[in-house]
Amino acid sequence: MKKVALVVGTRPEVIKMAPVFKELKKSETLAPILLSTGQHKEMLQQAFDAFELTPDIDLKLMHPGQTLPDLTSRVLLSVTEFIKENSPDAILVQGDTATVLATSIAAAFAQVPLGHVEAGLRTYNMMHPFPEEMNRRLTSPIARWSFVPTEQSRQNLLSERIPAELIHVTGNSVIDSLLWMRDRVKQSTISSADKAISIGISSKFYQDRMVDGKRWILVTGHRRESFGGGFLSICEALLELTKKYPDIGILYPVHLNPNVREPVNRLLTNNPQIELIEPVGYENFVWLMDQCYFIVSDSGGVQEEAPSLGKPVLVMRETTERPEGIDAGTCRLVGTDKVKILAECDLLLKDKDSYVQRCQLRNPYGDGTTSAQIRKILEADLCQG
Repeated sequence: MKKVALVVGTRPEVIKMAPVFKELKKSETLAPILLSTGQHKEMLQQAFDAFELTPDIDLKLMHPGQTLPDLTSRVLLSVTEFIKENSPDAILVQGDTATVLATSIAAAFAQVPLGHVEAGLRTYNMMHPFPEEMNRRLTSPIARWSFVPTEQSRQNLLSERIPAELIHVTGNSVIDSLLWMRDRVKQSTISSADKAISIGISSKFYQDRMVDGKRWILVTGHRRESFGGGFLSICEALLELTKKYPDIGILYPVHLNPNVREPVNRLLTNNPQIELIEPVGYENFVWLMDQCYFIVSDSGGVQEEAPSLGKPVLVMRETTERPEGIDAGTCRLVGTDKVKILAECDLLLKDKDSYVQRCQLRNPYGDGTTSAQIRKILEADLCQG
């Protein structure tokens, strides 16, 4: 059996690696090891619970007030020690976090083959998003297997002289997770009212804003480049939206980062049309995406998932490494500009034909078979002969 370590440190990494781990568990020739760095402790546990997973090894590296250099160095040293003690035959990372970059360097130093899930995403602007653009661009030359979600991502890597034989277009594993979780949510016997209350939504907001065909908007935000003025502008746009449309509701699970929570809580609390709740687990977030009218978010995962649920997304970023959603028409860039956010919300709330058309567009990020494709590639490459 060939040992394959899957290294995760944040909630999105768990969501996108969970189906890969479950798929590799089915293999007769591969033995997966789930390693958690603990980069985001609280939200990470939510994701593990959603997929009924427990990491085989938990490094528990998160420190209060940790800096990127501190975290990156501790991941590098800890993963290096893990490699010495466990001798994995391959290591898989996902995306573009500090965990990804540090693990990739550790794998390179130890000469362990590296697989990069969701490789090839680019904005070609090192500050948008920061530091994710840097992390993924430094990881690509190290990877033996680049599992890219789309043809555009493949072309990005080819333009950087990554050899074609190392690039595999597999779709995005987040669609595997989304479809699995959507089916699980639909099988639940819990009523919508009880689920809303369990999530932390008040019964008044639920009754006033979420039932009988009422339109409500799901909002999420956490990007570093929006800290400060960006989040102030976002909050001002949401407040203006409630004045313009007194019938709508806005549900906002607020990220744990204090740079997000301070302006959001200060400006949006006590508005009856806006419900601020704590971050929710993945299963509940899928339910919220499925129930809302549309989504305003700076999340990369949401840009990929929402089209499979028929939900338009307004992307609160200046650039995106996921242009396929923009090209397909399911997503639109609005940045943190108050005027742009309001204009695009207006279009979705006023133009029914445009809204319906955008709800029916095909998801460009995959069909739910990504994990199976990754398993076949690893089995063929690691276990031949």
